[in-house]
Amino acid sequence: SRDSWYRQHVQLELSRLLTEELPAEPPRPEKDRVVFCQRVAVRYVRYMQIYKQLETIYDQVVHPQKRRTIRAILDGVIGRLLELKNEMVEKEFSEYHYMDDILHYLKLRPEDLEIPIPRYLITECSTEHQELKLMVTDILKMVKVTESPEPLRVKDMSPEEAIKIIQIAERARQGRLRAKLNEESRNMNMMSKTKESGNAAIDMAAVCIQKVWRGYVERKRIKIARDEEMIFLGMTMDPKYQVPCPAEVTAQASEACTRMKQQEHEEEYQKSMVAAKKQLQDIEGHDITKTMKDQIRQWFIECRDATGLFPDYPDEEDGGSSLIFVEKTPQQVKENKLEAKDDKKDKAKKDKGKVEEEEVQAHSFIKLFSNDFWQSRNESKNFIQRHDVELMKEEKRKDVEAEIRVQVDEQMRQELTEWKLVVDKDKGGKAKGNKKKESGKKKKKEKDLTAKRLIASGGILLFLGDYSYFGTTLRQYGIGPMPSLSDVRQVLTLYGIFPLRSQEVHEKAPLIKAILLTGPAGVGKKMLVHAICNETGANLFDLSPLNTAGKYPGKSGLAMMLHIVFKVARLLQPSVIWIGDAEKMFYKKIPKEEKELEPKRLKKDLPKSLKLIKGEDRVLIVGTTKDPLSADIKTLCKMYSKIILIPRPDYGSRCILWKQLITKQGGEVTKALDLSSLAQISDGYTPGHMVQVIQSVVTKRRIMQLANRPLTAAEFIAPLAKIPSVSREEEKAFKSWFEKTPLEKKRIEAAAGPVEEEAPVKGKDAKNKGKK
Repeated sequence: SRDSWYRQHVQLELSRLLTEELPAEPPRPEKDRVVFCQRVAVRYVRYMQIYKQLETIYDQVVHPQKRRTIRAILDGVIGRLLELKNEMVEKEFSEYHYMDDILHYLKLRPEDLEIPIPRYLITECSTEHQELKLMVTDILKMVKVTESPEPLRVKDMSPEEAIKIIQIAERARQGRLRAKLNEESRNMNMMSKTKESGNAAIDMAAVCIQKVWRGYVERKRIKIARDEEMIFLGMTMDPKYQVPCPAEVTAQASEACTRMKQQEHEEEYQKSMVAAKKQLQDIEGHDITKTMKDQIRQWFIECRDATGLFPDYPDEEDGGSSLIFVEKTPQQVKENKLEAKDDKKDKAKKDKGKVEEEEVQAHSFIKLFSNDFWQSRNESKNFIQRHDVELMKEEKRKDVEAEIRVQVDEQMRQELTEWKLVVDKDKGGKAKGNKKKESGKKKKKEKDLTAKRLIASGGILLFLGDYSYFGTTLRQYGIGPMPSLSDVRQVLTLYGIFPLRSQEVHEKAPLIKAILLTGPAGVGKKMLVHAICNETGANLFDLSPLNTAGKYPGKSGLAMMLHIVFKVARLLQPSVIWIGDAEKMFYKKIPKEEKELEPKRLKKDLPKSLKLIKGEDRVLIVGTTKDPLSADIKTLCKMYSKIILIPRPDYGSRCILWKQLITKQGGEVTKALDLSSLAQISDGYTPGHMVQVIQSVVTKRRIMQLANRPLTAAEFIAPLAKIPSVSREEEKAFKSWFEKTPLEKKRIEAAAGPVEEEAPVKGKDAKNKGKK
């Protein structure tokens, strides 16, 4: 079948990549930065193709246990993509990469570099969204309405004002009647003229009708001939291929049926898991408890015989009695912990002292690829693809043992304390000390979920844009190209959507805490924030200076606000904390009209809260700014580790935007609408400007007239001319500011590095020659 072929192909490609990344003999470190970046980029593209194929396999596999294995491999591939992306950023000193030569080498298209959002996110986000809605409705029901609504009041009116309103209404009524009578009289005059005309007028009318009809027939014939010629030359697609063929319709129906089977099998699997767990608890629970207690008591006695003292029971945070079953004494466990800490310190010192060498490092995600359990298993008899009961019991047995171990630990801690009191009466203070330590641990108090906000609508795929076809060529000539909207979409998918969606990917991938989106007004910064929330099912918290102005006054109120927001963001993760107009927080000089708003009140406390975000917290801070020049660039770059510049759209992106936005508004793109000229004329305008123009032109009345009068490019020019565009000076200002950011500075220095190093050498040689 197609799925089995896909799995074999993906497994083969993954095994090839594993042999390349984990060779038998470690390869020599590559010192040429260009060669190293090329090698990493090739692996990135290959992993991207594997990710797409795995996502298709996961969408169509029915077996619930196989789906979990594929999901783990899929998360590993996503994590490896993020690691390779991080390596490319560190070596190329740029968030955007251009791989035209690699696409040509691998015989791929630019569309193959697009990062699709996994289809399973749609179902997962929908269920999570429904649960959030139910929770919010329950909270709102608990809230009591204290303030009664104000009654409607009728505005007092003087007799003169009332008479004036009545006169206006009456004059309007008379004007409408007068217009209707004039129209009827004109129609009567036209009818009388047609009745008085003779045979000559009838002949002239017939000739006019013939001219119009013959012209219409000839134009239609020429149009059909032109369309046939364009289809023959391959310039346009045959209309019969634009409609989905029967095979495609059948395939879509089959995929929908497969998803229904997935849901049925998943429900059966969940029910079987509950039944198997209960069965294991009833049948094997007593034996497991007895065995654990016997092993722990034996460990107590062995430690007492060896050291003369009873050991300290391991804490729950360290794993409890699971450390005992590793067959190590408490002293060995402590020694291993100290050795691990020393190893980490030694590694950190070595890494600081090493010279940077370009070498691809294989990280923890590669371990997820080596799961070949189902590859060696014979599933020929399981045609319906139901779950394996014995395998499920093995998995559940571990969970049952973990639950029983927690209960056993509580009982054995109490038993150990009693043993110490009875046997070691003189040294019973140790048990008290342990109790003090345990009681001394502070527990975090739960806060009310008051700062929660709901997710917004809109997906990342609605951020339209075309591929940058000249990026590699410009880079070869030392010119830093402006990123395309497609590049921005891919970067945000990697940095925002993938880590927030998967807990395992977020913990192991390079940690990104804050992203800054900058660009002119209308390029889609706020839309991208909502798209991240929508694709990941994240909750949105608004900490914009304008939104926080006047709320939680004072230092204590500010600390409480940040504490509540970050506490709730962790509880309801994934979460996105949005800071609109992020430049206001880092103003060089606060404008007079904004001093009352206190825009810089979060400047000191927010970076402190940002440091508290750890790898297990799926919380992302996203700032947006349209005026970064007014902010202090040093403090701004310290706050945001990733700075993404969103430029105005290029020609290809404008063509796509005009077509898609007009169609979305209800218009129809025909040959009468010259999209190429419209895209050329609209150079300098942002997608927000285009939406504004389309909404003013493609109205409900204009949509009704499309059958007789199709849209033309001339209709959009007049409203477009009324809107100020993004000037070249403004774009240069954004680019010059972006060149001052740390990453862009490194890229410029790396590009100019060899020239600067050769220049002083030549000068010294020249002086030496002069002395000779």
